[in-house]
Amino acid sequence: MTTLHVLGSGSQGNCFAVASDGAAVLIDAGFSAREIERRAEAAGLALDWVAGIVVTHEHGDHASGAARLARRLNAPVLTAAGTWSQLARRMPDVIHQTIGLCGDVVVGPFTVRACPTSHDAAEPLAVAVHVAGGASVGVAYDLGRPTVAVRYLLRDLTALVIEANHDDVMLRTSGYPPVVQRRIAGSGGHLSNRAAGELLVELSHPGLAVVVLAHLSQRCNSAEEARAAVTPRLRDAGFRGEVHVARQDQPLPPILLVPRLSAQLGLAWGNV
Repeated sequence: MTTLHVLGSGSQGNCFAVASDGAAVLIDAGFSAREIERRAEAAGLALDWVAGIVVTHEHGDHASGAARLARRLNAPVLTAAGTWSQLARRMPDVIHQTIGLCGDVVVGPFTVRACPTSHDAAEPLAVAVHVAGGASVGVAYDLGRPTVAVRYLLRDLTALVIEANHDDVMLRTSGYPPVVQRRIAGSGGHLSNRAAGELLVELSHPGLAVVVLAHLSQRCNSAEEARAAVTPRLRDAGFRGEVHVARQDQPLPPILLVPRLSAQLGLAWGNV
């Protein structure tokens, strides 16, 4: 059994986990170690299962708790070489493994794959976690534009965690200075609700069972706006799975990942 744990997502911190058969991998540790422990307990996630901590990039809302948590759990930090160059001085005693852009990293029952994203960080990544037995999860946020590499990485997965950072109108009327608005909406910034919907329609397939909208701006978005912008487009594209919106202040209930029957049937017919 594979579950996706959404411990929190937004500009003040991001942390997800994929758990399967007594093992887990964290994706980002953007809260304090103590806060991640509190949220994991509330969500029913045993942190002593954690076999590795994937860090997508060095910004504090993705990496602030990684060092202390890695020490407490004796778990390696998996990240790109450029990101590690920014983090290493804070955690010289932590086990580190580089995620190459053309290979897989195996940790416990999980295979982690990654590709670069377009964001203003040292070497930011989107990641896909494949679980032995079939379920798979892709995480892509803090990306100004979904590149061809990101689209390729996120194809044919069971669950997708995709950034829906801002509503275009709310951003323009937010009161942010124009230079900040341009950064947020630019190629090194964040995906809008509209762009997230377009990407998800492109990635939708019969086996996609779960979509999580993540990294919502507290000032320029809301759960209601994100759902309204994305869900109808997905339904029109034939998606019949679950749509969740990650919260900044508390974890979501665990999400069971079960590959959709239609995808299994499709694979069976394809093998005839």
